[in-house]
Amino acid sequence: MRYAPKRRLALLGSTGSIGRNALDVVRHAKDRLQVVAMSAHANISLLVEQIREFRPQVVVVTGITCDSGGLAELHNAAKLAKTEILYGPESLCELVTRDEIDVVVSAVVGSAGLQSTLRALETGKTVALANKESLVVGGELVVDTAKKHKGQIIPVDSEHSAIWQCLAAGRAAEVTKIILTASGGPFRNLSQAELQQVTVADALAHPTWNMGKKITIDSATLMNKALEIIEARWLFDMPPEKIGVVIHPQSIVHSMVEFVDGSVIAQLGLPDMRLPIQWAIDYPERFPGPARKLDWSESFSLEFSPPNFERFPALQLGLEVAEQAGTSGAVVSAANEVAVEAFLQERLPFHQITTVCQSILKHHNHERRPTLEQLLAADRWARLETEKWISR
Repeated sequence: MRYAPKRRLALLGSTGSIGRNALDVVRHAKDRLQVVAMSAHANISLLVEQIREFRPQVVVVTGITCDSGGLAELHNAAKLAKTEILYGPESLCELVTRDEIDVVVSAVVGSAGLQSTLRALETGKTVALANKESLVVGGELVVDTAKKHKGQIIPVDSEHSAIWQCLAAGRAAEVTKIILTASGGPFRNLSQAELQQVTVADALAHPTWNMGKKITIDSATLMNKALEIIEARWLFDMPPEKIGVVIHPQSIVHSMVEFVDGSVIAQLGLPDMRLPIQWAIDYPERFPGPARKLDWSESFSLEFSPPNFERFPALQLGLEVAEQAGTSGAVVSAANEVAVEAFLQERLPFHQITTVCQSILKHHNHERRPTLEQLLAADRWARLETEKWISR
């Protein structure tokens, strides 16, 4: 029987892929976990279902205003659940400071999650970080904020969660390399000519993971791995030359750490985001959970191969951004968001997603130690320049 107080969660991005998986973790752990706050962008119908089931104290709707139509059902559900409703992205920063929240699960897609992540860390909270862009855009600023205010960042990405767990096997000074695994996406064996013919439907058909559209496209270009290289540089205080990538199609080994004596420690599990989500929420404890488990009574094989940097230039771009730091991450992250959306709208060919990001990075005015305002300005500049590039 559990007598400890329940861990109280704020789930930012509750209607997205990570958010839905996080709620399933809570669904199986109501004796120890409680959702006291949620946010959603515009999927009101799903948010209404979540309010009815989890009865949070407060929800934030970031994508529409209180004057928008079609919100009667939301208000009725909130009234029955005694849930407060706030509107607008700025409300996220107020939400994460509330005393009744122990852990903020940051699953907002894109650079919009940076400010609420910083605000949560400023209040000394634990942030279970699924928002890649918080560290890609503001890595040094985010890490320094956490140190200054004694906040804690625990990664939700399966790769960084794996590295976090593997690092427990030794001291930081004993690490020679951290190795991020990549499925390689659906195009790992295509030629350059074939990549130029990729359609939206092709790119959305990921072989092992079920994710949102933006993350699935990032996996197809391997931009997700570029962003993870940048994340790892800040999360683990690791220079880019000690960060490697290996193609592993089965997505069973989620990442590895190599130590000075030659030992390589790996974390394994089926492709199920509920496992790293639960680890981040419950850290440092482990409990039984809903994630699927490997069946050791069956035979299976694990393959590893080096990545093709010519086929997937996003990897080299990730290493360059990790080395440059400063505003580089904000610029590439913003350019990639715009480029991916243009590809989904069939306004940009697949093989030019990375090309446009490289071009925008090359032409931006680099700031080595930017303020939050400078990071946001770099983000806005990159979005405008990327749209111009695509229009040309």
